[in-house]
Amino acid sequence: MLEILQNLCDGKGEEIDIYRLETLAKNIQKSSICGLGQSAPNPVISTLNYFREEFKEHAIEKVCRTAECKALAKIGIDEEKCKGCGLCQKHCPVDAIKGEGREKRVIDQDLCIKCGTCIATCPFHAIGN
Repeated sequence: MLEILQNLCDGKGEEIDIYRLETLAKNIQKSSICGLGQSAPNPVISTLNYFREEFKEHAIEKVCRTAECKALAKIGIDEEKCKGCGLCQKHCPVDAIKGEGREKRVIDQDLCIKCGTCIATCPFHAIGN
């Protein structure tokens, strides 16, 4: 189950993996003879029940709406909210943010490591996924 979840978070999952994950979790729950084995899959089953759409987004669209899955996160700058202050650019550890003076900033997705520093430092809440 861990391997399937990791693949989904890394952008390597497929829609069939959701079915495999659910089937595997239920089979482990049913076939285990001890309480631990019977309850160990509960978090996966519960998460699938309440967040199936997010699993599908990971598997099909290769998107993580919370930006927690670094491989799927696409951090961007809202041009309407950006004031061109440059704080995000100043704090970016890999110089992935481009722009000069009071220009609105742009994130180079190829350089961005999705660390979230820019999101935390933007006083105008112009950066997100």
